[in-house]
Amino acid sequence: MSEAVGKKTILVVDDEPEIRKLVSAMVSQFGYKVLTADSGEHALTLYRNQHEPLEMLITDVVAPGMSGPMLADKLSELQPDLKVLYISGYDNTHVVQTYVVEKGHELLAKPFAVDELKAKISELLHRPAKAIRA
Repeated sequence: MSEAVGKKTILVVDDEPEIRKLVSAMVSQFGYKVLTADSGEHALTLYRNQHEPLEMLITDVVAPGMSGPMLADKLSELQPDLKVLYISGYDNTHVVQTYVVEKGHELLAKPFAVDELKAKISELLHRPAKAIRA
C-alpha cells in the first residue's frame, strides 16, 4: 500500500448507489482518498471544488445524462494528465468499443474482484502520462 501514501485522490462516478459505495470502499481500502459522484454533472462540480488534482477517474461507461466518456473528455480538458478507468456491465457494446477500446482507455467489466480493481488502478497510476496533443 506504499504507493498510496501521498493520499492520491480518485473520483468514483456511478449512478447506482450500491456500486458507487462498493467501489469507493474498495478504493479507500487501498489507501486512496476517494470522492464520489452520482452523475457527470456532480463529478464536474466536485472537481471544480477540489484543491488538488485528481489522480484518476473511475466511471461507468453508460450513465443517464452525461455518459462516462463525455465526463472523461470534459475532465481531461481541465486536467490532461488524468488517468481514466471505465467500469461497465456492457463490455461488448458499440459505445464501449468506440469510446473506450478504440481510444485506448482501460475497461474493467462488472462484476470484478477487489484484486482486479487494485491491479488495474496500480497499472494505470504507474503508466506514463500520454503526450499532450498540440
